[in-house]
Amino acid sequence: MPYSDPHTLVSTNWLAKHLNDPDLRVIDASWYLPAMGRDARAEYDAAHIPGARFFDIDEIADTRSDLPHMAPPPEKFISRMRAMGIGDGHQVVVYDGAGLLSAARVWWLFHLFGKTDCAVLDGGLPKWQAEGREIEDMPPVMRDRHITVQRNARLIKDVTQVAAASKLRDAQILDARSAARFRGEEPEPREGLRRGHIPGAVNIPFTDLLNDDGTMKSTDALAEIMQSAGVDMKKPVITTCGSGVTAAIINLALARLGHPNHALYDGSWAEWGMYNDLQVETG
Repeated sequence: MPYSDPHTLVSTNWLAKHLNDPDLRVIDASWYLPAMGRDARAEYDAAHIPGARFFDIDEIADTRSDLPHMAPPPEKFISRMRAMGIGDGHQVVVYDGAGLLSAARVWWLFHLFGKTDCAVLDGGLPKWQAEGREIEDMPPVMRDRHITVQRNARLIKDVTQVAAASKLRDAQILDARSAARFRGEEPEPREGLRRGHIPGAVNIPFTDLLNDDGTMKSTDALAEIMQSAGVDMKKPVITTCGSGVTAAIINLALARLGHPNHALYDGSWAEWGMYNDLQVETG
């Protein structure tokens, strides 16, 4: 697969070449846990890739849910994208301020709603800035643009579906959290959650899929990681993490490898770890 693929991952060189294309839209999807001590919106206001729109993962979400940043209903996604001037016929490139942390979540959301002309910027804003490329602090001029969506239910799983997969083992559950959290050796960053993992899940920490500079590893390296973890590339996969953000990095890696059947557990450990009637494994 070519390095720059407008459906999965594009390089900084690719974005620089296409930055002024009339039908390109760039999104800053930065998001951080409170403990990280970073303000994504303030950082965007201070410096972003020219023309980038800010995508608030916590607001463009199903705010009726008690769970964090669950996928929004289609009508809300449509409303927010139209207001941001993102619509039909646009090529979307998503980045974040960590390199690759939250951008894949927004990439997954676009694919969930049938907008497959969406890719993640490899290495994100840190790589862009390290290369001395242009940034700005001015908000973009946004004109309303019509957008049609078609929700792809195959890309998202709820707790009932994940519990069935855990019991029947008819889909592989891949957990993107750190090894210590997966094994239950470290407390969860969200209060009130049990420690451990979904029974039968396999741990592939999202950091294992990335290089030191925040870029995604080569497809050969990704394939080796999947093989070492015992992932059957012919079987369905469900990804999970703390709250459905970094799980999408595994989905992005699987898409890079051409895996045809992978979904994301939107509630992730924020949901599973909350309910005592759901089984937990440790170690």
